[in-house]
Amino acid sequence: MRALIMVLLLAAGFPAAAQDEDPPILLKADKVSYDREKEIITANGNVEISRENRVLLADTIIYDQRKDLITASGNISLVEPNGDVIFAESMEISGDLKNAVAEGLKMLLKDGSRFASTGGRRTDANIVELRNAVYSPCDLCPKDPSNPPLWQIKAVKVVHDREGQTLEYTDAWLELWGTPIAYTPYFSHPDPTVKRRSGFLTPRIGGSSDLGLVTRVPYFFDIAPDRDATITPIYTAESGPALAGEYRHRLMDGELEVRASITNNDSDGFGTEKGSFGIRGHLAAWGRFEVDDTWRMGFDVNRATDDTYVRRYGFGSDITLNDSNNSLTTHLFTEGFRGRNYLAVSAYAFQGLDEDDDAGNTPLVLPMIDFNHVGEPDRFGGRSSLDVNFLALTRTGGSDTQRLSLKGGWQVPFLGPGGGAYTLSTSLRGDAYHVDSLARGGRDTTFSGFSGRIRPQAALEWRQPLVRRENNSVYQLIEPSASLIVSPYGGNSDRIPNEDSKDVEFDENNLLRANRFAGLDRVEGGPRLNYGLKWGVFGAKGGNSTVFLGQSYRIRSDSTFPEGSGLEDNFSDIVGKVNISPSNNLNLLYRTRLDKENLEPRRNEVSLTVGRPALSFQGNYSFFDSQKGSEFAGREELSLSLRSQLTRYWRGSLSSLTDLDRDGGLRSIRMNLTYEDECFQFSTDISRTFFEDRDLKPTDSIFFRVLFKTLGEVKSGITRSQ
Repeated sequence: MRALIMVLLLAAGFPAAAQDEDPPILLKADKVSYDREKEIITANGNVEISRENRVLLADTIIYDQRKDLITASGNISLVEPNGDVIFAESMEISGDLKNAVAEGLKMLLKDGSRFASTGGRRTDANIVELRNAVYSPCDLCPKDPSNPPLWQIKAVKVVHDREGQTLEYTDAWLELWGTPIAYTPYFSHPDPTVKRRSGFLTPRIGGSSDLGLVTRVPYFFDIAPDRDATITPIYTAESGPALAGEYRHRLMDGELEVRASITNNDSDGFGTEKGSFGIRGHLAAWGRFEVDDTWRMGFDVNRATDDTYVRRYGFGSDITLNDSNNSLTTHLFTEGFRGRNYLAVSAYAFQGLDEDDDAGNTPLVLPMIDFNHVGEPDRFGGRSSLDVNFLALTRTGGSDTQRLSLKGGWQVPFLGPGGGAYTLSTSLRGDAYHVDSLARGGRDTTFSGFSGRIRPQAALEWRQPLVRRENNSVYQLIEPSASLIVSPYGGNSDRIPNEDSKDVEFDENNLLRANRFAGLDRVEGGPRLNYGLKWGVFGAKGGNSTVFLGQSYRIRSDSTFPEGSGLEDNFSDIVGKVNISPSNNLNLLYRTRLDKENLEPRRNEVSLTVGRPALSFQGNYSFFDSQKGSEFAGREELSLSLRSQLTRYWRGSLSSLTDLDRDGGLRSIRMNLTYEDECFQFSTDISRTFFEDRDLKPTDSIFFRVLFKTLGEVKSGITRSQ
């Protein structure tokens, strides 16, 4: 019969006082005997001793009460409160299970990492010293566990300080597949319970023909649980040293991140035709702060000393570039939300990165104020609205603008006969401008002074969804739609500036809108009718295919729209969209704008994604015809990517970007091959870029990344610029 003894029984000889001071010990075993004269308890068979959330398991234990010493043998395991498990061939351990000496000691940490040693000692349940030890987080080969793991560290001595959360190695070797590749007399790293700690991070080594050998040695400062910093000295063989830093701070009601760098190129003769660069650097800061339940404030600061610095030194991931990658934007704002009201006060500053950018013509927006209000539904179901905008824009070498815009409106949705969905809206808008030195189109003179306009407008939008179900598994949709907008002609005087985008993007998304200009400076005038037709098939399992075609008609042509926009004539170009997605493994998207006269494409976008994780392909083709007077040229490019999960541990990818314009060609190509398992990751990136901009030249690069999980990573590579 299985015996159970609570080792607090007076019959076992324990002092009564100990019953109140010491936590109880629970002993379970198949057989227990007690030598009252020697005060020795012997337990055999499935022995289990529990005390203070520690559990000792063994085949046999002998407990000497006088020495308060337990001697255990056979299938020994000691389970710690934090989840670590200690195994041993034989063990002498104190009665409180905190101090022990063991032979053939092994440890399984809670993250799966393992130690094996010839023997070791534990002190006060805190310090574990192992001799002739091996450490590895890698799984052993299931077919032959005697084979060495993928990597392991062998050391003459290993010390695990649980309170200090540190693992220290003396005379250590790093082995790959059992082959030594590196030696160090001393090495340490945090144990698996550590999330972060001050210290050096893994160095990163690379290079280029411009900078030579580049070495980065980051140091991480764990300032407090809510903040940290990283300082990275950078050494470049050709351009001297640089320094980069990062600071992160989480607040109760917000967060802050700052990244910056600095270097001096005066001493190495590095420069351009305009002379030496001198001090170079960048600043990228981001912050969001909740003031109260109504207000919040924030900022995005992105600045650099010159146009090519962040790309040359590899800080492109720090800086937030706009969509065309040719300017940096700094934005400060305060905004409030209360009920159906919204108020925002913002400021913008821009830094152009193109060679021909003129800082004098770059605007400073200070301030820009937006207020929006949406009313409660009235008895007809309609809602009133009020939009207010104030803008002050200044330049040191160009025109200045101040604008006040007020728009009041009313909108009501309703259903008509036959299930048609209608939306009726009316609005009255007034814009007041004051400009200084405004260029007036093709005239040689400029205008300074006040101007304005008043714009009433009415619009009716209609949609008629028609749905048919087939075989309870397929739904077919036919939905004609149209919108009629009535407003006065004109409104775009040459005394009114256009500080918004000069390009007009006409597609299926804005076909039915009342105003297809970006922003407030340009308005669309005159009566016009927009119409479209959507057809779709939807499967019960999620597959679908849709087609949309639409066009716009106006009684008079509008010269405000630039030539090539597709909206400059009475009839607009035809916009369309086709989306075919029969399953999660195939998606085809085609968007187009066709010339109304000959159906020649003026815009084509094709996106194809096909495949499974084992092998997938993605291709994107884009063609945009240029607009007259646009700041952007036409574009035609093709991007392709192929990805494959080759095996359980291997994956790879291949991607390219090609400019199909007349003077274009292959712009970049990149290949990646990665191996990753539970304890190790190795990746290789090979790339070739053909981009050229002043001191930036076409570049070949190859980078290696080796990650020893639980230890850190090693990065190295070579970059060659032409």
